[in-house]
Amino acid sequence: MNRLEIDGIAKRYRDVEALHPITLTLEPGITGLLGPNGAGKSTLMRILATVTRPSSGSLRWNGADVLRKPDDVRRSLGYLPQDAGVYPQLSADEFLRCVAALKGIPSRTASRQIDALIERLNLGPARSRPLGGFSGGMRRRVGIAQALLGEPQIIIVDEPTVGLDPEERVRFRGLITELARERIVLLSTHIVSDVEAAASRIVILSGGSVRADGPPGAVIGAYGNLELAYLALAGGARAA
Repeated sequence: MNRLEIDGIAKRYRDVEALHPITLTLEPGITGLLGPNGAGKSTLMRILATVTRPSSGSLRWNGADVLRKPDDVRRSLGYLPQDAGVYPQLSADEFLRCVAALKGIPSRTASRQIDALIERLNLGPARSRPLGGFSGGMRRRVGIAQALLGEPQIIIVDEPTVGLDPEERVRFRGLITELARERIVLLSTHIVSDVEAAASRIVILSGGSVRADGPPGAVIGAYGNLELAYLALAGGARAA
């Protein structure tokens, strides 16, 4: 079974402790990451995606030291940052083919995967249009598609459903739930209902520290629902 082990990972920016030492082990399934602005969610996700180096701690992918050999995990990684950009002059199809080439996916395999993702994410009618004319929600769907290219074993998505309408959010939850049967999925969102509906594990961050970690039922406890549990455990701040 795939394992991503986070041991004492911390991050300091000059005089600001953005992330206090965090220890978690991620295994196949959906881990929902909740926290207010400044909680450390994006910092943690960038570290796990090998975009940012931690100030201290260790990170291991199936026993291999990720900080020493980041390429080991990058080959298994699909990542969608919150501020992901696109090339406005390219069509969705061209953009996804460029991403597939950068990932080293053979052309025939890339074509098959792109066709399947475009269909699953309801991008078919717009696949040949320039991305510059896409709505925010459509660009987000293209971002989700690029993260899933190559059938990654670790999927890290930061606010993937921003700009999606309710029907598209349900479609995304179905897709990510299907993928998570054999893959590690770390999903950060401000939409508590998305986490409650899809996640088998919930981690709540606040002030750069873990405030709760466990199955939804255990995190909710006596609070009645996840929204109330979140408000209590994150110090009264709404998810963002």
